[in-house]
Amino acid sequence: MNGLTRRDFLRYSTAATATVSAAHTATAAVAGANERIQIGVMGCGGRGLFLVREFAQRDDVDIRYLADPDQNRLDNCGDRLESATGARPKRVTDFREVLDDGEVDAIINATPDHWHALGTILACQAGKDVFVEKPTAHSIWESRKMIEAARKYERVVQVGAQNRSAQYCQHAFDHIRSPEFGDVHFVRVLNSKRRPTIGSKPDAPVPDGVDYDMWLGPAQMRPFNPNHFHYNWHWFWEYSGGDIINDGVHQVDIARWLIDRKYPKSVTSGGGIHHFDDDQETPDTHTVNWEYDGLTMVFEQTLWSPYMQKTPMDVRDREQLPEWPFSGTRIEIHGANQFMFLSRHGGGWEAYDGDGTAVEVSHGHFTEITTNHLDHFLDCIRTRNTPLGDIEDLHYSSLLCMYGNIAYRTGRRVYINPETEGFVNDDEANSMVKRSYRDPWVIPEQV
Repeated sequence: MNGLTRRDFLRYSTAATATVSAAHTATAAVAGANERIQIGVMGCGGRGLFLVREFAQRDDVDIRYLADPDQNRLDNCGDRLESATGARPKRVTDFREVLDDGEVDAIINATPDHWHALGTILACQAGKDVFVEKPTAHSIWESRKMIEAARKYERVVQVGAQNRSAQYCQHAFDHIRSPEFGDVHFVRVLNSKRRPTIGSKPDAPVPDGVDYDMWLGPAQMRPFNPNHFHYNWHWFWEYSGGDIINDGVHQVDIARWLIDRKYPKSVTSGGGIHHFDDDQETPDTHTVNWEYDGLTMVFEQTLWSPYMQKTPMDVRDREQLPEWPFSGTRIEIHGANQFMFLSRHGGGWEAYDGDGTAVEVSHGHFTEITTNHLDHFLDCIRTRNTPLGDIEDLHYSSLLCMYGNIAYRTGRRVYINPETEGFVNDDEANSMVKRSYRDPWVIPEQV
């Protein structure tokens, strides 16, 4: 398929008002008649496949389209869905066909990070609500543009940050604000576990069935390389920002929610590629310090430590807590009177008093949290309420990860300008606020 033309952008932009008006009418009909919500899925890789399975189990949703520039993934996802449910959504390699269908209510954007913003903005302009995977975007600037599009076209845009729908996290938020806990001055966020090397691979021909121009989208053209393709794109600056923004953003989001702050005053970062000897560009060992008034938040990441692990799935769905010293995705909240361990995705939390005695425990359930988050998205499509995990809330959390990466890449402390969301007197850091786009896959200044 050809890339996005300027005519396409003009068509979506100039017709936006009429499209959104029609979309409001359609949404009202859905809410009034309790009709099934029509969904198009953009991205049929691992996360897209998971979301297809989750939405397909519901009796109030029709998956109308599957879209992916890799025909192989498209067919794999479609065949699995048909085998499990009998459903046969239309399969397309160009997601714009989904946007052109006025009967589609919402888009599930499970693409690589460099496609999050453009896919979401175009969907908003076409009058579709959006569930977009975390992080919000590839860059600070385009993340802000996603908010502008959601507000301008009055769209529900929820990010796949399911901890926002976790009752035990809300319980933690309330507990930390109690007089018993005391003022919080230090937070530690971990994102450590062992993952395999990606090795070193030469450039190669584009695989059969892959529309490589469409897959690259806003990213710069380069020869096809399997290490820059499915999943391993996470470890290259052109498409993402490493594991702090891939997996760590979940813990960073919970931590930022708990401290209820937006912009830090300054950010420092250290680390490097200390363990792996392969093609990756992003650090396998990474630290970030975010400095606020009266509070310091620290991020620590090692991607080579076998003793640091994510909370096992069977623990997440039981009344059980992780082994805290080896919980590689935990958050530590240090209050003046009490201390808390908290684990994401249903792992629960435990608070201790000044003598180290456990004073309160709260459990979560991963399956319930995931279901609640998707339920809430669909409810907001009908009610037009602002969702938990709204694009603006996750924008500020994604920014913390982006600030950390920019401090790492510049090798110095960076000072945040809240007015611009960029940096104070730092041309090099400010040059990373917005990516260089590849024509015609360009996000315009006015969305």
